[in-house]
Amino acid sequence: MKIHRLLSVFLLAVLTASLWASPQAAALEAPEIQCKAALLVDAHTGAVVYAKNEHQELYPASLTKIMTCLLTLEAIDKGKLDMNQAITASASALEGLPSDGSTANIQAGEVMTVEHLLYCMMVVSANEASQILAETVSGSVAAFVGEMNAKAQALGCKNTHFVNPHGIHDSQHYTSAWDMYLIAKEAMKYEQLMPICDTPTVVIPATNVSAARTLRTTNYLIGSWYTRGYLNGDAHGIKTGSTSQAGHCLVSTATRGTRSFISVVMAGDRVKLEDNETRTYSFYDTNQLFNWAFDNFTYQTLLRKDDMVQDVAVSLSETDHVVVHPRGDVEVLLANDIAPESMERDITLKADPVEAPIAAGDVLGTMTLSYGGVEYASVDLLALNDVEASRSQIFLRDLKLFFARTSVRIAIAVVIALIVILAAWKLIFSRRRYRYGRNVGTSRRSGYRGRRH
Repeated sequence: MKIHRLLSVFLLAVLTASLWASPQAAALEAPEIQCKAALLVDAHTGAVVYAKNEHQELYPASLTKIMTCLLTLEAIDKGKLDMNQAITASASALEGLPSDGSTANIQAGEVMTVEHLLYCMMVVSANEASQILAETVSGSVAAFVGEMNAKAQALGCKNTHFVNPHGIHDSQHYTSAWDMYLIAKEAMKYEQLMPICDTPTVVIPATNVSAARTLRTTNYLIGSWYTRGYLNGDAHGIKTGSTSQAGHCLVSTATRGTRSFISVVMAGDRVKLEDNETRTYSFYDTNQLFNWAFDNFTYQTLLRKDDMVQDVAVSLSETDHVVVHPRGDVEVLLANDIAPESMERDITLKADPVEAPIAAGDVLGTMTLSYGGVEYASVDLLALNDVEASRSQIFLRDLKLFFARTSVRIAIAVVIALIVILAAWKLIFSRRRYRYGRNVGTSRRSGYRGRRH
């Protein structure tokens, strides 16, 4: 009987605790990604949505061509090249390429424009187009590779080293998912990139040695001529890559409404499933990441420009405080299981109290918004209105600061010491004079009677 009572009390306590406890959102379950490394980033804010081994050094295969494309577009932007400039393929640019590698069948002596070479490289992943562009941009493939590594370092890539412009396997040619994201993000700044790499099919006009040729993309997310089941209407570009050592890799973007993501997956397998279906995980995992992100993440407003955040204490004024507000609206990509009001707000003021005068719009501090140890946004806090200074308070402040100076204190101490010394000296001198001078003379005069008449 006693045991039953104790059990009842325990169950009642548990029930009461569950009723009073704050409801906690269930943790958002991420998809299972087979690729060795994967990264999904919000294209607008740079916020990492998903990451797996994103800094691990891996072989990039033809993802390398994103860097080759970037340096070519950079040369065009600087006026060194022109998209319509005719380039003659040299014999040296075609040397050392494997016969079974990706190609657009460009021949030595064939003339193509820079634009058509870029299409050959980014759509059908032509290795020879990479080397032709490398020679055109830098004079030699070796010099171009040096520029590739210098650019990677300038972009903050810490796990990247290139030895060629196409990605044919070399044990010293490696990068990481994070570094490929940095390179792709930089390349996307050039408006010529996406129209090229987002093209499912392109016709290269006839040249001096070849009839017109039709090139079809190697990216199954935007073209389904070679396989089905991966086509994604939200996906755009950017580049595939595969070798036996690198596995299957893909850098892609996707946009739905106002939301855009950049995805990088590396070292994926191609496997035969039980139903005889062949699955290439670079495409499969990328689709999983995009669908998961679009289904579970939305932009939410955490702060508005006209929100009154808090009162900030003011000194040197008849007004004792000023209200601060955010510099602008703060909208971030959040998982749907995170409520905006559950965000932790950390305010750092430049001074407390802040000294008048203050002008409306002055930056008085910053607010950081975080959840679960992850920082989502940081925004300046501005003064809502002007605050005039009090002349009398400024005078007292300045007077206090004046007398707080070390030099002034020393001068005052010296003056006081001199006054004390002078006073002491005067006191001592007066006593001596009293004893030996004026008092003695007076005594003698008072004792003299003189002659009476």
